[in-house]
Amino acid sequence: MKEKPVKTEYQRIAESLLVEVAWEVCNQVGGIYTVIRSKLPSIVKKWGDNYCLIGPNVHPNVSVEFEPTSDMEDVFGQAVKRMQERGLDVQYGRWLVTGRPKVVLVNPKSAMNCLSDIKRDLWDEHHIATGDGNELLDQVLAFGFLTQLFFEELADIEKGKERNTLAHFHEWMAGMPIPIMRQKELPIGIVFTTHATMLGRYLAMNDPGYYEHLPFLDWEKEGKHFGIMPIVQLERAAAHGAHVFTTVSEVTARECEIFLGRKPEVILPNGLNIKRFTALHEFQNLHQRFKQEIHQFVMANFFHSYSFDLDDTLYFFTSGRYEYRNKGFDLTLEALARLNWRMKQANMTKNVVMFFVTRKPYHTINPLVLQSRAEMEEVRRNCEAITAQMAKRLFYATSSQSSSSKLPDLNGLVDDYWKLRLRRSLQTWKSESLPPVVTHDLKNPEEDEILQFVRMANLMNQEDNRVKIVYHPDFISTTNPLFGMDYRDFVRGCHLGVFPSYYEPWGYTPLECIASGVPTITSDLAGFGDYILQTMQNPERKGIYVVNRLNKGFDEAANQLCEYLFSFVQYSRRDRIEQRNRVEASSVGFDWENLTKHYEMAYALAMVK
Repeated sequence: MKEKPVKTEYQRIAESLLVEVAWEVCNQVGGIYTVIRSKLPSIVKKWGDNYCLIGPNVHPNVSVEFEPTSDMEDVFGQAVKRMQERGLDVQYGRWLVTGRPKVVLVNPKSAMNCLSDIKRDLWDEHHIATGDGNELLDQVLAFGFLTQLFFEELADIEKGKERNTLAHFHEWMAGMPIPIMRQKELPIGIVFTTHATMLGRYLAMNDPGYYEHLPFLDWEKEGKHFGIMPIVQLERAAAHGAHVFTTVSEVTARECEIFLGRKPEVILPNGLNIKRFTALHEFQNLHQRFKQEIHQFVMANFFHSYSFDLDDTLYFFTSGRYEYRNKGFDLTLEALARLNWRMKQANMTKNVVMFFVTRKPYHTINPLVLQSRAEMEEVRRNCEAITAQMAKRLFYATSSQSSSSKLPDLNGLVDDYWKLRLRRSLQTWKSESLPPVVTHDLKNPEEDEILQFVRMANLMNQEDNRVKIVYHPDFISTTNPLFGMDYRDFVRGCHLGVFPSYYEPWGYTPLECIASGVPTITSDLAGFGDYILQTMQNPERKGIYVVNRLNKGFDEAANQLCEYLFSFVQYSRRDRIEQRNRVEASSVGFDWENLTKHYEMAYALAMVK
């Protein structure tokens, strides 16, 4: 009898089914949405019709990104059809993003009648007590139950076939089915990825010496202290139940060993679909274009009080969730205060405008900020009307002088009406007050840590300050009345991104800067910064600065960050252009086309196990 040829590892992967499960499939909540969506073109290119995702149908906006299909003949559709026949609210279709992958959306509400049984089984079989009264946890449990049923149906349909089935779960919100699937011995290779442990998030926000205390922390004691034991137990069960346990960085791997009791076998660094950011080498022109749009905001915010040379002004920014310490806002502000002093001591004329773009509860946009912008637009309209009138009259007057080379009287080319109107609009716009620091009326501004520091450090946008602060407590979008531009375009218009995080399992914001050709600062406590130090030689030359926070105190780190900023403000325009070229060139290394190899390694290992 002729023996069957032994399949290579590549062939086995190519013929397998891959199902990726996450709470953020078609449901934008945080960074995992970016991870999954950005790598889809590379994943779909490799797996094709053998790839599918599962997500929760919990938000009305899901319908915007999802297109249902009536074609249920493939293996995933058959599994969905079986679930529908059981009276469960499950939909099958396509995710309307690049790659258009197949998606199964399950509605947790359709399993809420089983919630008591789900919780009882988790306790009886896995000693996980989930309690009552937590709406999000209940939704997660129902989502996990429906996902488990899907895999049971899929395994039954695939029975007797030679191809493998792989399931990749992201975070505790998706990982609940893992211990149950292992208990039922489903023939499915399981990969679990934690992007950040729950205890890590809580402790880093509340313990100033988190990294020093990390080796000595008791997961059970801390889980009870913060009231998150059910989540921690689900997370641990998923980590231990998976055939392959992974995380996104070595930084997170260290806390996984302590809090979850298992060392990750594979590190899955995050990337981006660099093609989305590629501007066909037009990034320098785009920088100039979008910088002009930022100029308009800066003029409206500052020029009613005093003016400065915009050609000699640099735009720095930081962005992300409002986690004052974890995101490094505290270190950034301290370094900016020191930078302001150093620039004054050096008698520099250059200005730095630093944008803090985050989200904090507010009542409305500051009416004075809106009023200043409206008044500036009135000045602009008057100037444009005067310019149009002068251009027409100047051309006629000049052309009419056949023999004389004497220029016409320019002052006489403008009607008194427009002169008076311009003068009145300027008088209305100009003010003796300082430019506002915060663009919105915050709720509880007296408790805001950014504003507290700004007042304490006297960074209240005085004219002689070389560092100016703009605190924008909402994310930037095209519908934003103050900027009116997309966030990615705003990034391109800036000169430097500043993200010296204290706790950041990965960190997409500095990576997005690099993809946009913008130099950036990160820290060695961020997964991305740690990855840079391990994989890139002389990153500073390529416009990627890493602040050493792991083995340095706050003061030393603030000094190092200040040094980076002070060096940057001394660059010439040509230096900055050359650095932007190097930054943009380095972004190729972070394309998913190059980084999905780590996922393939995890999947191959899951097949073996």
